[in-house]
Amino acid sequence: MILPQIEHIEKLFKTNSKFTDKEGKLFIPKILDAIDKIDKDLVKLIMSDEKAKKQFFISIDDVYVLNQNDLIEFFTMNEYFNHSFTSYTNKIGLIKKDNFIKKFDDVVLAFPYKDCVLEGGQTKDDEKNSEVFYNAIISRDEIDRLLEPKVLTHIKRFDKDGEHEVEEIKEDDNLIIKGNNLLALHSLKKRYAGKVKLIYIDPPYNTGSDSFGYNDSFNHSTWLTFMKNRLEVAREFLSEDGVIFVSIDDNEQAYLKVLMDEVFGRENFVATIIKQSKVGGGSDTKHIVQEHEYIIVFAKTINNLSKMYIAHDKEYLKRYKEKDENGYYFWDTFARPGLKNPINYDIKMPDGTILNGDWIRSEKRFQNDYKNGDMRLLKKNDGQWTVHFKQRLNINGKKPRSIALDLGGTIEGKKDFMSLFNNSSIVFAYPKSVKTIRHLLEIINDKESLVLDFHAGSGTTAQAVLDLNKEDGGNRKFILIEQMDYIEDITCERVKKVIENNNQGDFIYAELKAIHNFSHSPIGQLNKNMQYLPISEIEDEEYAISQKEIVINKKFYGIDDE
Repeated sequence: MILPQIEHIEKLFKTNSKFTDKEGKLFIPKILDAIDKIDKDLVKLIMSDEKAKKQFFISIDDVYVLNQNDLIEFFTMNEYFNHSFTSYTNKIGLIKKDNFIKKFDDVVLAFPYKDCVLEGGQTKDDEKNSEVFYNAIISRDEIDRLLEPKVLTHIKRFDKDGEHEVEEIKEDDNLIIKGNNLLALHSLKKRYAGKVKLIYIDPPYNTGSDSFGYNDSFNHSTWLTFMKNRLEVAREFLSEDGVIFVSIDDNEQAYLKVLMDEVFGRENFVATIIKQSKVGGGSDTKHIVQEHEYIIVFAKTINNLSKMYIAHDKEYLKRYKEKDENGYYFWDTFARPGLKNPINYDIKMPDGTILNGDWIRSEKRFQNDYKNGDMRLLKKNDGQWTVHFKQRLNINGKKPRSIALDLGGTIEGKKDFMSLFNNSSIVFAYPKSVKTIRHLLEIINDKESLVLDFHAGSGTTAQAVLDLNKEDGGNRKFILIEQMDYIEDITCERVKKVIENNNQGDFIYAELKAIHNFSHSPIGQLNKNMQYLPISEIEDEEYAISQKEIVINKKFYGIDDE
């Protein structure tokens, strides 16, 4: 017999499809996740029912407070599932103070500073930072100010004819933003939320010798906090059919995957692409020469994800020389030596010869295809018979593979970069190859897509977008964010040279307005990073923002004059 209260709560939660599966049964992991996040729909649902409200809310001076522990216990105790009267009968695992470490179906990664926001304001590769961590609860005011949209300044447009004044930043403009990437993301969030089809980032790998330089004994935890803060806001930019690609190596790959499970939902994991990054060990002194890195792929909502295909290159298309009413094809061998699960049967040739072989298709399908002209029986000059079938060209392309050996590594990335600068003395360490980013753009296969890269580096993503647009007539747009000081001399210069070479394309450059007047405040004394001017203070005369920039910013942020 189901206890009345259990039956009542079950019926209540089934009234909201958000908390049920396709069969109408309660989806417990979803409910637990909603409890953890104090989901508004969940709170409203419980408040709407007097019995549930009485059981799961505490009244303090006419203020109702949700008792999360009781609610979690209700939906995780064994009693709920098979009407026993113990919470532990079907659970074996580690506990801490009566709570299982693994409370949810998904693995939850815990680390110091997980409940904090790290600004991450490094602007030079050799800069070592010791920053304040803003706790999400006790530093709420500081975080709100930190993440408030910032004033954009030094706004300029560049195209093949040079530099131009800007009257307005439109939604279909290519953007390169200089400034702290966390703050820039929060500044752009309202305007571009839900509109980005592809996010690609190549963050610092936390190898100890890369650009992630933090003087902190919890370096690994600091990196995870840094990534968590940025991935959480990045998710809001993705369209419902959008995808994020994150490059990483073995130093943090395992932890990043679990972190992204939590941020994007484990059910939205697409794949991990293994990409060859170099050939030959060179001066590598590790026990095993590491020649690969990874690209972790997550969808915003995997059920809305389009099928992924890579466009056929010219070399691949050479095979498909014949054509019929159903498209291009070539004659392929019907027998496959060494098949894992061969289908063995006899095929009778026109002269009565019987061929017995390991065929790749069933006898029924063979007979049907032969009748339709999609199979042929061919006698070779030596008198031997062979069986062929029409291997058809998939008009969508070919499916991308999880192992990618031909996407270009560090050497090719450097060649891409140096060729634009005529092999000058300008140097950029470890640029990604254009071929890598093009491959990801081709997987998405959307000529109108908006692409975001908030670890822009040398600007490879912008070059890939511009080059592919020129090649296939696409209208892809990009948003690049980079906080390092080299953005003007390297990132922007690279994109300008690509536009000049292609004789098409443009972008708007803007900076988050940096200010330095918080050094005497307690929080400012701890945080040595540059501060940025909140949009709410744009008309403060102390900052001398020009009237033209005030107008541009107000249009961009949708601020109406009173």
